[in-house]
Amino acid sequence: MIAKIFLPFFLGLFFSMPLFSAPMEQSDDEMSEDAPAPEGKEDLKKAKTPKPPLEIPADIPHELDVSYLEGDRKEKADLYLPMNLTEGQKAPALILIHGGGFNDGDKRRYREINFGTNAAKRGYLAMSINYKLRKTKGQVTWPQCIYDVKEAVRWLKINAEKYHIDPERIGALGGSAGGNLAFMLATTGPGDGFEGEGSRTNISSKIACGVDFYGAVDLMTYKSDRARPDTNKPEMAMFNKTKAEAPDLYRRGSPTSYIRTNVVPLLMVHGTGDSTVLPNQSQLLRSKLLEAGLSCPEYTIINQAETDALVSKLSQDRNALILIPNAPHTFDFLVRMTPDKPVIMDITDLIFGWLDQSLKPKTK
Repeated sequence: MIAKIFLPFFLGLFFSMPLFSAPMEQSDDEMSEDAPAPEGKEDLKKAKTPKPPLEIPADIPHELDVSYLEGDRKEKADLYLPMNLTEGQKAPALILIHGGGFNDGDKRRYREINFGTNAAKRGYLAMSINYKLRKTKGQVTWPQCIYDVKEAVRWLKINAEKYHIDPERIGALGGSAGGNLAFMLATTGPGDGFEGEGSRTNISSKIACGVDFYGAVDLMTYKSDRARPDTNKPEMAMFNKTKAEAPDLYRRGSPTSYIRTNVVPLLMVHGTGDSTVLPNQSQLLRSKLLEAGLSCPEYTIINQAETDALVSKLSQDRNALILIPNAPHTFDFLVRMTPDKPVIMDITDLIFGWLDQSLKPKTK
C-alpha cells in the first residue's frame, strides 16, 4: 500500500530533474526601455552594477576584445574560431548580436557564449559584437547601432584571408534587440540609407541569411498592447522621440519595412509565452514575406522528438517561423521555461541544419 502511494511521487520527482547543462544566467536583455541610463547621483544609486563578462570555455579556440570598428571606439568583438576544418577549407561566418533593449547587454553573456561555442564546433567562425548602446538619458543611438553591425560584415570580409573564411558566406543571428538588428542587416541594402560614413563603405555589407530569436521586428506595433501612463515617454528610447512625434523613425527601424522579393533567407524563433516581445511580431514579418509571394511555413515544436523530426524538413525551407509553446522571452539553443528549469529541448541541430543550407557549400 505504501509503495502504491509513494511510487508515483518519486517517479515524478525523478523525471522532473534537469538535464545536465551549464546553468543559464538570469537575463536582463529584455527589449525594455523602462530603465534609462543614469544621469545624476540619485540615478547612480539606483543603477544596476554591470555584470562582468563570462568566460568562454578553454577548449574553444577564441580571441577576445578584437577591434572591429574604425577610430577609438570602445565596442569590441569576440571571435570563436572554427573547429574541425579540413586543410584548405574556408569556414562560413556568423555575426552574433546581443540583446538588451538597445540600452544594455554584452557580447559575452551566457546566450552569446552558447551560440558561439556551438558555431565553432560546427566549423563556423562566430563574431560576437558589442555595438552602440544608449548610456545617457536623451541620447540617440539609432541608426549608429545598425551602422556598427554592417561594419562587422565589412571587417570579416577584409579579414577573410587571415581567418580562412568565405566572404560570401556570412550570416547573422541575434536575440531580442539583437534579433531586430540581425534582420535589419539581412533586409536592408545600400538604397535604404544605413551604410554609415566610414572609409570602408565601398565594401558590401550584404550577408547570406539572418536568424532572429524573439526580436521586435515591427516597431510601429511593438508595445501597442500595453498601457502608456506617460505618453511623452518614447516607446523606443534609442530614437528619443515617441511614435506619434516621429512615426517614420519607427517604420525605418522595422525590418518589416524592407521585405522584398529578393530578400535573403530568414528564420524566426519565438516562444508563445513571451510577454516582452509578443510572438505576433514574428508573425507580422511572416505575413510580409507571404504578401511578397515568398514561402514561410510556420512550425510548432513541443518536445525533442518533434524538434529532431523537423531538422530535415526545415533545412529545405528558405524562410520559416518556429513557435515554441509557452517558452519565455529569453532562451538560447537549450530551451528552458525559466532559467532554473530543466532543458525541454535542444534546438542546436535544427538551427544549424537551416544555416548550413545558406552558409556551407553543398556536398556532392
